[in-house]
Amino acid sequence: MKNNWRSKRWIKIIGNKYVITGMVFSVWMLFFDDNSWLMQRELKKEIQSLEQSISYYKTELEADKAALKELRSNPDAFEKYARERFGMLRAGEELYVFEVQND
Repeated sequence: MKNNWRSKRWIKIIGNKYVITGMVFSVWMLFFDDNSWLMQRELKKEIQSLEQSISYYKTELEADKAALKELRSNPDAFEKYARERFGMLRAGEELYVFEVQND
């Protein structure tokens, strides 16, 4: 008799129009709304990715500032940088570029 009473009680609670409305509202807000939980999770991942990019670019900016300061203050470093990066030559020099091909 007690088991029958408990099952009727749960059916009565679940069958309540307010409980049904609340469940439908919760499902709608979690999955189908424009500001759903799934969308918020994707936006949080995107924010984390952008924050990592910001920290990467900040470190690169600091390194570039240091290199620029060195290039402006030291003419020998400027010449070395130009020769290594852009293959610039002095008058009367020749440049040979060797390419290694891996099979």
